[in-house]
Amino acid sequence: MRFYQATRWIFPRSYQLRLFTICFVAVHLPIVTFCIAEGVRGRWDWGIFLTLLAATLVGTGAALSAVAALLTPIAHATDLLRSFQRGERVPPVPEGGDDLVGQLLAGVARASAETTARITSLTDAAGKDMLTGLLNRRGFADVAARTLRADTPSAVALLDLDHFKSINDRFGHDEGDRVLTAFGRRLEEGLRRGDRAARWGGEEFAILMPGTQLEDAAEIIERLRLLLRIDSITDADRPPLTFSCGVTALRDYQSFSAAMAKADQALYDAKRGGRDRVESRA
Repeated sequence: MRFYQATRWIFPRSYQLRLFTICFVAVHLPIVTFCIAEGVRGRWDWGIFLTLLAATLVGTGAALSAVAALLTPIAHATDLLRSFQRGERVPPVPEGGDDLVGQLLAGVARASAETTARITSLTDAAGKDMLTGLLNRRGFADVAARTLRADTPSAVALLDLDHFKSINDRFGHDEGDRVLTAFGRRLEEGLRRGDRAARWGGEEFAILMPGTQLEDAAEIIERLRLLLRIDSITDADRPPLTFSCGVTALRDYQSFSAAMAKADQALYDAKRGGRDRVESRA
């Protein structure tokens, strides 16, 4: 570090130019020495001088080109580190050898892999419900926003487990958590590929059905409701678990929050109508 610090005055903003300058001076030492020696001797040999000059110029060009090529991996690693700082996704890092530059590239590659893994983990954690593994409200809203931009007929549903509070009160919160997890798993198994389920909050769940008309979406939820009554996730000595549901269309001219508010109104209609039913609102 001492030599590096001592030479910072030479092109302080460019490490490459500083290195080129040192190489240039080093390559020209033979011809400078020759000129000094000839001056001391009081004679001049043009043949030797021109030969040394030609060799010096060729050597300088070759040395600067080689140094520039050797510095390329370092410059590339520096660009990758800047990408880290900007929070950008880093492209694949080339492999190096066992030398110092190879170790630098390997370090950048490890940092890239670890950073990408952490970002992915944090992104997943931010968008997923920790209990059920489904999307949470934030993750569901992000997926719905992308669906709205796709401008395709879609539908959203809001489900609420009927009398869920009694499960917590009679059997404890552990059993309540088991029921929520089992119901979330049942949703994922019963939906089509491309549909997305989320835990909206508490005992409420949301379903997004891209490319689905309102009538078809209501039929899909109705099948889920009937299957849950036939194959309950509660014990045989208990009443079967049921849910109430409100379904509405998700259109490009309305906001996501407006669609969810309409689905919530339909859910209220289902509860007021006696629960264990599906209501839809256009």
